[in-house]
Amino acid sequence: MTEITVAVAEKQQALKRKSKLVRFVKQWDLQLMVIPALLLIFVFSYIPMYGVLTAFQDYSIFKGFMDSPWVGLKHFEMFFHAPEFERVMRNTIIISVLKLLFGFPAPIVLALMLNEVKNMYFKRVVQTVSYLPHFLSWVIVSGFAMSILSVENGSLNILLQSVHFIKEPISFLSIPEYFWTIIVTTGVWKEIGFSSIVYLAAIAGIDPNMYEAASIDGASRFKQIFMITIPTIMPVVIIFLILAIGNLLSAGFEDLLLLGVNPVLRDVSDVLDTYVYRTGITGQRFSYATAVGLFKAVISVGLLTFANLLARRTGNSLW
Repeated sequence: MTEITVAVAEKQQALKRKSKLVRFVKQWDLQLMVIPALLLIFVFSYIPMYGVLTAFQDYSIFKGFMDSPWVGLKHFEMFFHAPEFERVMRNTIIISVLKLLFGFPAPIVLALMLNEVKNMYFKRVVQTVSYLPHFLSWVIVSGFAMSILSVENGSLNILLQSVHFIKEPISFLSIPEYFWTIIVTTGVWKEIGFSSIVYLAAIAGIDPNMYEAASIDGASRFKQIFMITIPTIMPVVIIFLILAIGNLLSAGFEDLLLLGVNPVLRDVSDVLDTYVYRTGITGQRFSYATAVGLFKAVISVGLLTFANLLARRTGNSLW
């Protein structure tokens, strides 16, 4: 009986392998379209991983990978004992958590609000206006922010003075207490519209009959949002939340580098990415910067795995 069971299982596996091969041959045109993307990922994402070896070496650009001396975990220990470690980790975690708390739900709320707009012309105008900042580089966005927050002729200072909220202009980008608010606000403004596209697409896939049935039962539009819309798009929300948690140590780079250019803000603007840039590129400590970047990558993978395990309990996970 056991031999028959094994034979049946082997036959099923053979049929499954054959069916996959047949499906691959039938979809040759689609597979051909995927190959360039796979090559692109392999060349630019996997081959450069060889560079992480410098984290375990005293790397010299003149000696190369093969001849540079191996030092083990020396650079990791240096980072953990560095005087900047506590400050960099604190800023990274706080800024990331703030962006997650305010930046993640913002596009969901915008998508829910736009879904309730009946005037299609107004809806398209709002969508277009909210999408545009995403396509602006952080150089332009930071320029806007600096102009608005400027002491001389800054729009915000003029407004606050006109309503007699302040007497003298405030140099917002020179006061550490305001920096995290500025960074989170500009980030939300820049990405809220573009990030809402996915949620609008998920909402568009909801069966209209569900809303009609709810209306017949006397449910208000507000109640329909909580009883139909949000539960239906929850799988999409959970997937993006998993990815957001995985990127929790990616507090930002361009925005912090440009808006935090004032040395006075270093104590609140220095995060892992800017620290790697400053020590690796500016300070030419390649091995040390690589070790810090690898530390961040390992923690990010751990956070992603942990978030995915929690999401499995809801039935929605990446793997």
